[in-house]
Amino acid sequence: MKAAVKLGLTSFGGPTAHIGYFREEYVKKRKWLDDKLYADIVALCQFLPGPASSQVGISIGILRGGLLGGIISWLGFTIPSVIILMLFAMFISSTGSFDSGWIQGLKIVAVAVVAHALIGMQKSLAPDRMRISIAIVCAICNLLIPTVVGQIGIIIAAGLFGYFHYKKETVEPTPKMPLTFGKKTGIISWIIFFTLLILLPVFKPFFKSDYYSMFDIYYRVGSIVFGGGHVVLPILQREVNVSSDVFLAGYGVTQAVPGPLFTIAGFLGQVTEGTIGVFIAVIAIFLPSFLLVIGTLPFWSYIRSKRGIQAALKGVNASVVGILLAALYDPVFTSAVKTPADFVIVLITFTLLIVYKWAPFKIVLISALLGAVLHII
Repeated sequence: MKAAVKLGLTSFGGPTAHIGYFREEYVKKRKWLDDKLYADIVALCQFLPGPASSQVGISIGILRGGLLGGIISWLGFTIPSVIILMLFAMFISSTGSFDSGWIQGLKIVAVAVVAHALIGMQKSLAPDRMRISIAIVCAICNLLIPTVVGQIGIIIAAGLFGYFHYKKETVEPTPKMPLTFGKKTGIISWIIFFTLLILLPVFKPFFKSDYYSMFDIYYRVGSIVFGGGHVVLPILQREVNVSSDVFLAGYGVTQAVPGPLFTIAGFLGQVTEGTIGVFIAVIAIFLPSFLLVIGTLPFWSYIRSKRGIQAALKGVNASVVGILLAALYDPVFTSAVKTPADFVIVLITFTLLIVYKWAPFKIVLISALLGAVLHII
């Protein structure tokens, strides 16, 4: 718990940075696992839908302390940022200050942060000409078909293309993972995952409850989003009934706090349904991660050794880059940049983030300050 809370309070910078923080803490400092096993876990979590960094933390907690260890690891890494975002949502909801300059600055900084994430993900997930082409095609399709069903179809199509294009490549065998449960528990977890995913929407008409509807939305989003917190942006924007100003203000603040980007669910839950909404939204959006990790870990060594799975994964990862590229334009850029002055802030924050390597939380504070100054002027 101590290690997880430390990471939850200090892990700024998004999912890619979190992977580095985890390695420093769990592999180098505490030596709970070696680099090879850690790399296997990271590869698994990049493949699964949901927040990759949270899933890595959950997986390490499970390997270290069983199912209870996974829950403790998640709580320590997630709760600090949930509390901060909940308090922020209370503040702007009570003051109604959605139109203030610093809120505009928070909306603008999302452009620089998402662009930065896009560059990093392209280098690792779409490093060659073919995968860049897949990403561009997926971005075009996502912009032309801006629906959840369309996005799922894009990911499946990219996976099928990857399978046929890369299936002749070989992969190295991977070691087994030390677990306190076996394949039976994994199968039960998969059954629960798919049962909730299928039946929650089916029974929705019979439950006239905002809380039930909220659980259904966030569970579904947590179940189908590939690529982590940045990619969840366009889906939540469409699914949650809040204005673009409120949504991007919360997204901007999420960049300034440590922990997983999926904790934006805590902000949105507070804005829409109060404190109860925070618990429902956060539990619902992270529950699929637990079920998927528990369901997949017992089978991962076998699955990862299969050439076809690795081939499909290359196409899926490239599609993630394309989806993020589409999100950079809509809703991030179109909702945040309204004037040349707004774009000036984008250029400043992007330069500080990319060229000067400033920490994201510093960039967020600077953007909020610049937004406030321009609002006064």
